[in-house]
Amino acid sequence: MAEMTEITITKPDDWHVHFRDGEMLKAVAPWTARQFGRAIIMPNLPDPVTTAAQAADYRRRILQALPDSAIDAGFLPLMTSYLTDQTDPDDLAQGYVDGVFTAAKLYPANATTNSAHGVSDVSKIHPVLEKMQEIGMPLLIHGEVVDHSVDVFDREEVFIKKVLRPLLTMFPALRVVLEHITTKQAVEFVRAMNGRLAATITAHHLIINRTDIFKGGIRPHLYCLPIAKREEHRLALREAATSGEASFFLGTDTAPHPVGDKETDCGCAGIFTGMNAMELYAQVFEEEDALDKLEAFASLNGPAFYGLEPNSGALTLKREDWTVPESLDVGDGRAVRPFMAGEVLHWRVQTT
Repeated sequence: MAEMTEITITKPDDWHVHFRDGEMLKAVAPWTARQFGRAIIMPNLPDPVTTAAQAADYRRRILQALPDSAIDAGFLPLMTSYLTDQTDPDDLAQGYVDGVFTAAKLYPANATTNSAHGVSDVSKIHPVLEKMQEIGMPLLIHGEVVDHSVDVFDREEVFIKKVLRPLLTMFPALRVVLEHITTKQAVEFVRAMNGRLAATITAHHLIINRTDIFKGGIRPHLYCLPIAKREEHRLALREAATSGEASFFLGTDTAPHPVGDKETDCGCAGIFTGMNAMELYAQVFEEEDALDKLEAFASLNGPAFYGLEPNSGALTLKREDWTVPESLDVGDGRAVRPFMAGEVLHWRVQTT
């Protein structure tokens, strides 16, 4: 078979993005808008987005940070609400009905970056989940337990057993996305739900395993939460992503931090893939001989789960070797290191 030199797919969406705010937002948002038609925006700012008014204001700042070309192409930030123990079900529902919120995000308290205000016990938001189930509002979950007695590499598996399975039983009509899955147990659980549950998969979890974090020394720019797992889990994720199955779709979890905040004695969790996301996914799908499944994963499965139409535009990737830049300037003398900085990728997004 002749080697493919170009791929054109329906314009994809990113169903899990961290844009941050301020100068960082201005630096990273255009990279996502360059590749994707829509993006689910995570609400875990230092002052979390918990109200519709805050979400509308954050959306305005995002749009202001984009170049005219992205605005003209119709890039759409889809806003989410940060759930807390005090979230009011009716206020949340009104934000959804008014079209401000697309979904709500459940962070277990202290599970990841800026999650201190998250939910301390899922039982405290049962009224919120009941209301979300009633109106069809999707729940997005960071699926890890926060328990120092549980090994960091086991927190996703334990969350599925102790929290997610009972939650799905209690709220059988709730639409749920298990975000950035990292284990074969998560893949198996999603499949066992037969479309009842969806999952996003990042590019970096398809490429690295936990050994890579310590290859030749500690690699702080490969540290993320959920943390990368053993090779058997990476392979399970690659098989799921490239299967074409409707329950799995693209969510980069691109999470930029300044280099100084990564390379320190207590570095931040997060990997910045916003600069080269589609090139990374294309490379993985090619390695798995599954380029014909890329469109389903990147462009079709997500909208179907959210009840939206696929984007009307298209994205073309061309076979072209290029080197990922070592850093991205984010202002104030700070920089972000992209995933696979300094390495050669073999596909490149074509911009018009």
